[in-house]
This record gives sequence, structure tokens and C-alpha cells, in this order.
Amino acid sequence: MAIRSENTPQQPSPSQIESPEPYPHWMLREIHEQPATLKATLQEYLEGDAFAKQTCGAVIDWLDPTTGRIVIAASGSSRHAGLVAEHFVETLSGYAVDVEYASEFIYRSEIGIGDASVLVVSQSGETADTLASLRRANAGGHPTLAITNVPTSTMAREATVSFPTCAGRERAVPATKSFTGQLLNLYLFALMAAETRDTLEPGEIATRLEDASELPGEIAEQLAGWESSVREIAQQYGEANSFLFLGRGPHAPIAREGALKLKESAYLHAEGYPAGELKHGPNALVAEGTPLVMIATCDHADAESVQRYEKIVQLLQDMRAQGATILAVANTGDAVVAELATHTISVREMPEALLCIAEIIPLQLFAYFMAINNGIDVDRPRNLSKAVLAE
Repeated sequence: MAIRSENTPQQPSPSQIESPEPYPHWMLREIHEQPATLKATLQEYLEGDAFAKQTCGAVIDWLDPTTGRIVIAASGSSRHAGLVAEHFVETLSGYAVDVEYASEFIYRSEIGIGDASVLVVSQSGETADTLASLRRANAGGHPTLAITNVPTSTMAREATVSFPTCAGRERAVPATKSFTGQLLNLYLFALMAAETRDTLEPGEIATRLEDASELPGEIAEQLAGWESSVREIAQQYGEANSFLFLGRGPHAPIAREGALKLKESAYLHAEGYPAGELKHGPNALVAEGTPLVMIATCDHADAESVQRYEKIVQLLQDMRAQGATILAVANTGDAVVAELATHTISVREMPEALLCIAEIIPLQLFAYFMAINNGIDVDRPRNLSKAVLAE
């Protein structure tokens, strides 16, 4: 039986809404709903600059500081969110985190899982292989936690603890607001893990939560500009039929998610890689018809982020010399990246965990405009469904 708070998270998108108006598609509407959905999450789980005991207490109790290992099982976009979480949970709390494809985790031997706690992530809470992973973990006696977008879903009911996102009903098949909702929940989870293990000072956790509280407003102020610039940029890539998305550290899973959005929305071949892997084979694909999409944002208050940024700039220089077409996502005012890239999308600088949430939104818009430019119904991409109910 799952442990849940007494109050179900408020859903900012009422289920009775039957039209995406004033937007032409649900996908675009749901992209624009993200400031509201992220704000709803923060209102649900925070009290000022601290975690709300009523809604976060069960999650904090679930975290066992003596266990030391967490397995995240998920598929598709949810797995990409888990890969971002792996970086921040390990970095901030010291827990060892393994991210598994849910479809593969099902078949792991118990000896390989050991004493790990198991966290499953799913938009619907009904995804077949992820639900099977949850049930496999429950049968093995592992503490389980479910992050879903449906508080009444099977996973939410069957997990030891439910920690739902507050994105509201998502109608378009491509995940947009549910993905950023997962990222925010998982960042809050990473901070709870740090609090549990005393790896961050209380003042730093409070500062990080205050910064997170500013995120919805920051995104709201940039959304119109992103939509305008990305609409224009997408017109420049109409002849491209293959893309490589690149990022470093926690931005590598965001690159993978950007590639997935382009595949499922615009039916274009796209692959996401850690940027350092480009020269280990994929660089052979870089040619006139294969643009690079490079995430080059930076949190200059974080020494590791700066180091990753410097490596990205070096790769930008190398790829520019190689003659590559480059679409970069970079900090607002970054003249270095703007000079090296063919086109640049600007994102205001913020703490790195929050950059990961903000920077995916222009890539969602890029996938959207690439799709509609090709006459595709982005809300119902071919061969795909909102929830994968059978392997």
C-alpha cells in the first residue's frame, strides 16, 4: 500500500478542457503551461525555503541514509529525467544511483539489485515495463517510490511511497510539461536526500529551494522570446534529415531528450550523446546534412559546470573548423558561443539543476516547429501512444 499525503496535488490543467485554444495544438499549449505546472509543484512540496512536512515527510522517511544505493527504473523521457537525477542525487547526497531501462530491469537477478531502494518514474503510472519493474522490486522486498503524473495510477497505489508531479493531464503524446515536472520532483528529491544524509548545510538547501521558487517566473519571462526565435531558426533547418544532440554532465540526458522529441514529433533521425563521445565514432556522421545541436549553458558559480562549459567551447571550436552547422543553446549574452555557433538560442543563467529544466523547453519548441513545418500532427505522432501498456 502506497503512503501518500492527505491532499492530492492540485492539477493546474482541468480535465474538462477539451480544446488547446488559443494554441493550435495541445503540444504547444502544454509547453506554455510549464511555468504554471512548475509553480504548482513548488506550492505543493515547499513551505517557504523548506520542505512541506505533510507532502514530503513520507519521501524523506523513505530515504534510508544507511542503504547508500538507489536504482531508478524508467523508459523513454522518464528515463532521461532519471539520468539527470542520477547526476544531482549522487553529487549532492552521495547516494550511489543506477538508472536502468525498465524493460531490462525486469530481468535483473536479485543478487545484482542487492539492498537497493527502487524508484520508478512514469508519466502515466501505467507504463507496462515500468510497472513490472515496480512489482518485481516489491516482490523482492525493496522499498519503492513512484514518481508519476497521475496520483491515482497503479504505480502510485502499489509503491511504498508516491511522490506525484503536478503537471495536470497531458494530452499530446510527446512529453513536455510532464518531463519538466519530473525533473523538478527529482531535483527536490536530490535535495531531500542531501538533507537526510547531512551532505549540504541547511542554509545551502534553503538557498537552492529559494532559487527553485524563482524558476517558474524565469521561464514565463523567456517563453515568448524562445517561441519567436525558435520558430525562425526551425525554418533554417528544413532540409536537414538527421541531427546529433550533444551535452555534458547533466546536460547529456537533456540532449537525449531533445533528440527524442525531434524523432517522435518531426519523424527526423536524431541521436543524443555525451559531448565527449562525439570523436569516438559519431563524428563520422557530421556532414552538411547533419547539424549539431549543442547544449552550452553554464552555471558560473559551479566550478564543475565551468569545466564542462570550457570543454563544450573547445568542441564548438573544433566542429566549427570542421565546417559543421551548429545550433547552440547557451547563456544569454554568451558572445563566445554565439560567435562559434551557426544559430544560438539564449537561456538566462541560473543554477545548473534549474538550467537543465529551462533549456529543454526551447528544444521542445524546436521539435514542435520542425514537425508542423512538415505538416505533422504533433499531438498524435504515428505508431505512438500516450502510455505504453504492453511491452
